[in-house]
Order: sequence, then C-alpha cells, then structure tokens
Amino acid sequence: MSTFINEATEVAEDGAVSVSYSLTSVGYIAIAVIAVIAMLLIAFIVDKKQGGIKIGAKQLAFAGISLAVAYVTSYIGYELPYGGKVTLFSMFFICFVGYVFGIKVGILTAFSYSLLQFLQSGGKYFLTPFQTCCDYFFAFTALGLAGIWFKKKHGLVIGYVVACLARGLFHTIGGYLYWMSYMPENFPASLSAIYPIVYNYSYILIEMVITLIIIAIPPVKDAINRIAESYR
Repeated sequence: MSTFINEATEVAEDGAVSVSYSLTSVGYIAIAVIAVIAMLLIAFIVDKKQGGIKIGAKQLAFAGISLAVAYVTSYIGYELPYGGKVTLFSMFFICFVGYVFGIKVGILTAFSYSLLQFLQSGGKYFLTPFQTCCDYFFAFTALGLAGIWFKKKHGLVIGYVVACLARGLFHTIGGYLYWMSYMPENFPASLSAIYPIVYNYSYILIEMVITLIIIAIPPVKDAINRIAESYR
C-alpha cells in the first residue's frame, strides 16, 4: 500500500473480502526514530524548565551507586516461560536517579546503563546496528524519562510507569523487525501477530507492578522520600 503500511486482502470461501493492515519494516523504523527524537526533544525542553539539581561529588556518587545496584540486580530474577526476565527491581534504581536529580542526569545515567546492558550480553544478541539500538541503547535510555516528573507530586510513580512503557516500546519494535522468527513453537499461532508485545511487556509489566507495590508500602515510601530529599 505504501512505504510504511502493508495491505493484505483475504477472500473467504463465502466470497467475503477482508482487508488487514500492518506496518512495514520501514514503518517500524520510522516509529523508533520518531520516538527517539521525541524523547530527546522532551528531555531538552523539560531540562530547560526544571533546572535540575546542581551536580557535585555527592550526587555523582549516588548516581554511580544506583547504576551499580541496577546492574547487579539485573542479573537476579526469574525467567518467564516464553522468555524475558523479571529482575530484582533493576529498572527502579535507574528511574530513581532521574526522579531525584532531573531529566538530564536521568538520561545520562540511563544511557550509561544501556552500555552496561550491552556489555552484559557480550554482543551475542547483536544482529544489526539498529536492532542493537532498539534492544539496548534506545530501550534502556528511555528509563531516564522518569526524570520528567522531577519534584512532581506522585512523580516517582508516574515517571517509573512511563519509563517502563517507553522501554517496552523500543523492545517491541526491535521484536517485530528482527525477532519474529525466534517465536517459540508452543506460542499460540493465533497470537503470533502480538508476540513481540506479549514477550516484552510481560516481564516489564510484572516487574513494574511488583515494584509499585513494594514502593507503596509506607516504611519503604518514607525511606525513598527521605533519600530523595537528602540529595536535593
């Protein structure tokens, strides 16, 4: 139909005609590029408005420790039947940096985390440069978007949810472009069209929900608030 959308026509035995649409590879790439540009523009605009925290040795130490904790906890988790890993709150530690210090530090920390994640994989999931960007550099850097809600009411929760969903978007785009042929044989064939969504958002949403429950516990919530205020 076009460079971005495929059109498929099916004729049933009774003569009924149905038309379905799907994105082409170029369409998925366009979405990823637009999402990255939007993410960077939002980060730039928000950073200008919110000012952020003046970064000193104390703040850098906090960001570095959070980065290290996120990296370690990313090794600890539970593998789901169809793939994907629910980790020990690893995404939270990256999002928390953005919430404490603002979007600029949040994005920089998240990008550093994406480099560590790529190194952690040993390059064994490298298919193409764009696939690597979707699965690592774009996806994990998106966790820094939590910094948009710096000092906002319920900012940690809102920022964390948005950041998790944004990470899942890039993984899903990479899944449609490069990983469809790796779909498990026992995955329902009738749901093959949404396999990348199910695969990627299953473990992300499970970890997200568990984390939100934990940080909503009053003593944990109070401790998080005290830590955030002590570094501002």
